[in-house]
Amino acid sequence: MESVNNIGVIGGGSWATALIKIFNEKDIQINWWLRNEEDVKHIQKYNHNPRYLSAVSFRKDKFFVSSNLQEVIQNSEVIIIAIPSAFIKDVVDKLPKEIFAKKKIVSAVKGMIPEENILITQFFEKEFSVSTSDTAVIGGPCHAEEVALEKQAYLTIASENKEFRVAFADAMECRFINTNNVKDVIGVEYCAIIKNIIAIACGIARGLNYGDNFQAVLVSNAMREIRRLLKTAYQIKKNLTASVYLGDLLVTSYSQFSRNRTFGNMLGRGYSVKSAQVEMEMVAEGYYAVKSVFDVMQKHEVEMPITEAVYRIIYEKISPVVEFKILEGKLK
Repeated sequence: MESVNNIGVIGGGSWATALIKIFNEKDIQINWWLRNEEDVKHIQKYNHNPRYLSAVSFRKDKFFVSSNLQEVIQNSEVIIIAIPSAFIKDVVDKLPKEIFAKKKIVSAVKGMIPEENILITQFFEKEFSVSTSDTAVIGGPCHAEEVALEKQAYLTIASENKEFRVAFADAMECRFINTNNVKDVIGVEYCAIIKNIIAIACGIARGLNYGDNFQAVLVSNAMREIRRLLKTAYQIKKNLTASVYLGDLLVTSYSQFSRNRTFGNMLGRGYSVKSAQVEMEMVAEGYYAVKSVFDVMQKHEVEMPITEAVYRIIYEKISPVVEFKILEGKLK
């Protein structure tokens, strides 16, 4: 693949909107699927998403938006999945199994398929027979809100297919986006998943009035948790200091734009899980991810005390005060 000229984006949230903005900077045909027909009509008329990053305007040339999922997929060479992991199965459930034949699939999702506990690329291989050579992953650090503001950001494209990842990285590079490409799909996916769990932990710590010192220890211990899981479950021994690993973890753990950190902060301040979710009106991927990673952690007998603490607070309703007091003694 010499270049990427035609892409489809599946999803209508803030990250999907940010991706549309990036591609809208280039001479690329954009096909955009949103579930809500009213949102589609609004975008067609006013050239911006009424629900997310509404200040971002889109150019009309080479721009097609629709609520017809099959039409968007069929008209696109590269399909970007940019919907929360918990809703992916519902969205693609009724699609014909052959619809992704000869297509490239790119995951912009920071989560796993709930219950099945598999990565997004693994899901499309399992359900639609998409070869690993036809898949890629977009890694950060990069917040949608900063893309909207055109602040300098860096993305890493991971794929086993060097030709594809180089071409796709080039397609995403623009005046405010720098790109890199790597082969490590599993490492990038897992880091993107676990950093949301750690961001929840950092938010809980802030809500409980722990200081910066404690949060720094949380994040440094988190890197060891990620390394242990990758080594035990996938025999991957990786230096995780690159921006797609450490950088993504840091920005999600510390940024005001991190919805996972915000969710955790609310839990630390005494909100119930349900009330925090209702008030946020946005999906915190770490809520779903922590259950999947906890299951994987137990299956492979990996020590991950931060992940375990977040799981117990969210799913076993243990008091954050009690759980973090226990966690204090497990950190190094």
